[in-house]
Amino acid sequence: MRWNIRLETDSKERKEIEEFITKHERAHFLQSPEWAKVKSEWKHEEIILHDENGKINAYLSVLLRKVPVLNRYIMYAPRGPICDIYNEKIIKELADEIRKIAKKYKAFIFRADPDVLVDDEEFKRIIKEAGIKVKQNIKSVNDVIQPKYVFRLNLTNKTEEEVLQSFHQKTRYNIRLSARKGVTVRVGTKDDLPEFYKTMKETGIRDNFIIRSIEYYEKIYDCLGPEHVRIMLAEYEGEVIAATMPILYGNKVWYLYGGSKNEKRNLMPNYLLQWEMIKLAIENECDWYDFRGVSGFKNENDPQYGVYKFKKGFNPEFMEFINEMYVVYNPFINAMFNISTKAYTKINLLKDKIKKRGEKKWF
Repeated sequence: MRWNIRLETDSKERKEIEEFITKHERAHFLQSPEWAKVKSEWKHEEIILHDENGKINAYLSVLLRKVPVLNRYIMYAPRGPICDIYNEKIIKELADEIRKIAKKYKAFIFRADPDVLVDDEEFKRIIKEAGIKVKQNIKSVNDVIQPKYVFRLNLTNKTEEEVLQSFHQKTRYNIRLSARKGVTVRVGTKDDLPEFYKTMKETGIRDNFIIRSIEYYEKIYDCLGPEHVRIMLAEYEGEVIAATMPILYGNKVWYLYGGSKNEKRNLMPNYLLQWEMIKLAIENECDWYDFRGVSGFKNENDPQYGVYKFKKGFNPEFMEFINEMYVVYNPFINAMFNISTKAYTKINLLKDKIKKRGEKKWF
């Protein structure tokens, strides 16, 4: 059974959906109706299944985006579904409802990256029987939308002291050093977003990655805050030297965005900020703190090894998720899309090489 439900938060139906999503062990902010509002440039459909007693037993948030020229839609369900993933009947019903949405919008493919570990053979069997395939030959992080590898810290029934003592000795030292040197952390408001953005921009330039516009971060705050999102600022002598944006949703806290200023990095503000976000998770009785993506390559020559080493110091569990699952509804259009995507990627890579060569000539 599928309902297309309005997004009014004061409706009885909406409250039931919110309660189901947030209290489910597979709760994920990317599957929340609030996140669909962040992605307002996409169309949004919801699949809600009920048991024989009328209670919700499955939820799937599906985003749809039209591909220019092809004039067809891509369907994408980030980190969905939220349900008992081992219930074959539920998975089959979800697959049937996804197919109906594909027909309605003339979508050529459905894609999802579930919060399921790579070695879960039972789940793979169930989705295969429902006609859902798993993508093969993932060669790089560029082949996935959501991180394939993450670090998660298990907080279930643990005190702050127990969690702190589980960290590597050097990590504990840096947390205490930062506090001892006079760094403080405060929870900001929307008014602090310009300072947060300034920090992100400085980090992007230093570490050579693209950041979102300030309007995007404002949109996240407007749609998810202040209940589910925080702006956390590390300050030294009244000056912001680092900032993060964690998401609190269901039984987890996610480290979504963060950065630091070029000055005073020796005060280790990033360590203290991570600890404060972990404490936020403990205070809200969350089971997990999610550091988000890391490289799957654990050697020192990897460009992302520094991030990997930093996060590993908090003694989290390394998790590898199942590859993207998908259903193709129009093979010809899908083939055309893949060809154009590869061409677009090659052009962008070529542009980057030319740009870097030009920078070397000047500098």
